[in-house]
Amino acid sequence: MKIIWKLIFSIFSNSIALYAAAYFITGFNFSGGFLDLIIAGTILSIINTFIRPILKLVLGPLIVLTLGLFIIVVNAATLFILDIFSQPLTIQGYIPLLYASLLVGFVNFIISTSGKFLYKGD
Repeated sequence: MKIIWKLIFSIFSNSIALYAAAYFITGFNFSGGFLDLIIAGTILSIINTFIRPILKLVLGPLIVLTLGLFIIVVNAATLFILDIFSQPLTIQGYIPLLYASLLVGFVNFIISTSGKFLYKGD
């Protein structure tokens, strides 16, 4: 049951982060509706669950050499993969991709931190 709540929370968090990125960052456009946003959040959750650990393993030496700053590139790569798989999402250039990866990471961090305080389950 805890895994299902984590999955739902991850989809919710990613959907809010994608909406915030589309709202605040020019060049990061999301043209779909609410259901498309939930689907994009689900796809991003799947990418973060399965592909992101592989990227972090392969790029581990660069992450260590840059003292963790290369994680931004890994986050940008996950958003680029999401851009490929999600039709309503269009990212126009590398600068909006970089800003969106920073914003999505920040929003996910804030939501996951506040979620740990709100959920006191087993």
